[in-house]
Amino acid sequence: MSSAHPQPARHLAQPGTAGAGHLLGDPHHDGSALYVSNPTPSLGESVTVRVRVPLAGTERGIHLRVVRDGEPRMSAAELVETTSTDRWYEAQVLVHNPVTSYRFFVNEPGGYRWLNGKGLFSREVPDVSDFRLTVFDAAPEWMTGSLVYQVFPDRFARGIAEKPTPEWAQDAEWADEPIGSGPGVGTQLYGGDLPGIEQHLDHLEDLGVGTLYLTPVFPGRSNHRYDASSFDEVDPLLGGDEALASLSGAVHERGMRIMGDITTNHTGDGHEWFRRAQADRSSPEGSFFYWQDDEPGYVGWLEHASLPKLDYRSPELARRMIDGPDSVIGRWISEPFALDGWRVDVANMTGRYADQDMTHEVARTVRRTMQDINPDAVLVSEHFHDSGLDMMGDGWHANMNYSAFTRPVWSWVVAEDSAVPALGLPTSLPRRSGRDMVAAMRDFDSVVPWKVVASQWNMLGSHDTPRLRSLVGSLDMVEVAAGLLFTYPGTPVVFAGDEIGAEGLNGEHARVTMPWDEPDRWDGDTFDVYRRLVALRRSSVALRTGGLRWVLVEDDAVAFLRESPDETVLVLVARAPWCGAVLPEAIAPDGAPVTLYGDADLEPVDGGYALPAGGPGVHAWRLR
Repeated sequence: MSSAHPQPARHLAQPGTAGAGHLLGDPHHDGSALYVSNPTPSLGESVTVRVRVPLAGTERGIHLRVVRDGEPRMSAAELVETTSTDRWYEAQVLVHNPVTSYRFFVNEPGGYRWLNGKGLFSREVPDVSDFRLTVFDAAPEWMTGSLVYQVFPDRFARGIAEKPTPEWAQDAEWADEPIGSGPGVGTQLYGGDLPGIEQHLDHLEDLGVGTLYLTPVFPGRSNHRYDASSFDEVDPLLGGDEALASLSGAVHERGMRIMGDITTNHTGDGHEWFRRAQADRSSPEGSFFYWQDDEPGYVGWLEHASLPKLDYRSPELARRMIDGPDSVIGRWISEPFALDGWRVDVANMTGRYADQDMTHEVARTVRRTMQDINPDAVLVSEHFHDSGLDMMGDGWHANMNYSAFTRPVWSWVVAEDSAVPALGLPTSLPRRSGRDMVAAMRDFDSVVPWKVVASQWNMLGSHDTPRLRSLVGSLDMVEVAAGLLFTYPGTPVVFAGDEIGAEGLNGEHARVTMPWDEPDRWDGDTFDVYRRLVALRRSSVALRTGGLRWVLVEDDAVAFLRESPDETVLVLVARAPWCGAVLPEAIAPDGAPVTLYGDADLEPVDGGYALPAGGPGVHAWRLR
């Protein structure tokens, strides 16, 4: 991705005004189809990689630096094309290792610079942010090309008229406010179920959803069901196995996909495996868990005794849980349930304990099991912090992208007077500049292969976070955040209710019900914004599959290009009024830009196009 550092020569706004400088003077490369001939090569294949250098560049030449078998090697790139705006260089990367890293050496008068995944640097840089080619398949297009819609089954809709209340639960009325902390957080039961979801698939279709993602449907002793008591059946409170098979069939009939949620890291303490293990440590199930002398006698996830942790040193556990068509993973991918993939809870901790680390082995086994049944199945991990070392693409296809998208965007759009807590930190969420937001995005994006960046699950909230509307406080800022969600590389994910303005101050408080019969809790203007942004993304191949080239990074506004071989789209997102900027006329080589979203055209001025300086707002223009 092109650099924001150091600053290139500034193209100022109209004479006599204060204007922001653009970043189009830097060399650029990313892993998209415009710059890489084959993103999924075979071992031993040579891949053509391209660098774009603006005509104003002063380079004496470009070299490719590839790390092969741990040793850097340099080769000259060839100047193959000069256009009215750029010089294009090409080089060949031999994919000698399953993960092959490379960067570019830009030779200039008086010195040299390095171009890597974080940008352009006039100093030495570590290899961690180099570009990467991998031999592993990317996530299938059905996921990356669609909107993923997350549903927490207990809070979406009731489809079963009468059902018993389990002894662990507290009944709640549909309009009740969720308990945000303390007693009752996990046991407040609203009674949503799978038939209720099936009855409201029209809403998903109207929004433009391509993939329905369900949080766990296995029985447990909580409303969230991450404490499974069995992996062999769907909770009868949700309608049982028949309800999941029916929902899956209805989803597929509409041309959509459906994904499940699994806890490979732990079970609940009421799980049948754990009960047998406690009763007889010499039983096969006795090897499934970690035991210790200290209370409670076994290892729980984050020391929670209710969630005993699974030990994948046990071949029998692997056989039952993750390996083969008869495993838990395999059974629910198969007919009649036919899930199209799994989101894996606490994936970052699965198979990790003390001196043991089997996470990558577990991920590869889960993926192989799924794809032996359905080659297009998707595997997504949950990882709240730096997932880079786990995301080379041989296991998890993508990650829930809290670090590279959610947190940076939150810090840019959060209301200045917000008291909403920062996720997992002992403070409120700070408001930061656009420069800080983009720097964080680039830091985390640069440590994984591009095809992972292009698949990541980007979110503005989930069942574990505050609601976006509570963070930003206004529809205008919801649109700003959602504008980034639907135009940034990756897979957009929406937590049910965000599209109608749902509110909540933390993960538990945010698990509100869908107000199907309560118009005062249903914000139609917010729904219209989401629907228009979904339509924008669906209308543009560049927004779905293109690369990312930063154009402008200011405190209150950011702009970037999404480029594919057939289309270029310019996106401008502003959280407040800003000073504006003029981009060179050559950005629109085919003539006048076409406005795709927003209330302002890209106005021609002497020698260029003026970006509108208003805000908050979202704009998108097709340039080519």
